Amino acid sequence: MAGYRDEEGRALKCQFCSSPATVHLTHIENSQKKEMHLCQACAEKHNLVKGPELSLPAILQSLIGQHIGGLSDELARLTCPACGIKYMEFRHAGRLGCPHDYDRFRAGLEPLLTRIHRATRHAGKRPRRPPDPGRQAELIELRRLLRTAVEREEYEEAARLRDLLRQKEATDESG
Repeated sequence: MAGYRDEEGRALKCQFCSSPATVHLTHIENSQKKEMHLCQACAEKHNLVKGPELSLPAILQSLIGQHIGGLSDELARLTCPACGIKYMEFRHAGRLGCPHDYDRFRAGLEPLLTRIHRATRHAGKRPRRPPDPGRQAELIELRRLLRTAVEREEYEEAARLRDLLRQKEATDESG
């Protein structure tokens, strides 16, 4: 690995010995991002790396390189109008700049996402059970009756309906 570079393209130096940094650690503590740039020797000396280095940017760059191979000049020149990131910057960093990048760099991202996730769309989780339309209609009717009772100033009936409605809603939430 050639090492990490800052925004101006300069090689980052190890924070302990000033050798070229080949290990980049990011730690988030109390919503504060802290970064460390180290050479492999200092990272091992301070027990900050266990086993072979697994760098997400390097993995993504490798996958992109394998998938796109001869990157088209047109794709290489693409820049996001919203955040200004270039496709080549994404390839180097392994991180997009904003949500608009997914549309702007679609031609390069779709093969990569398909390979990593076996899909280009996030499926997400399914609800535990589908909502029962009859149950929903019953709750709507109870709310209507409650409003009517309040409008007619039938407060005891309104309180009974309110309690019944709360009980049914609690039953729905628990299970």
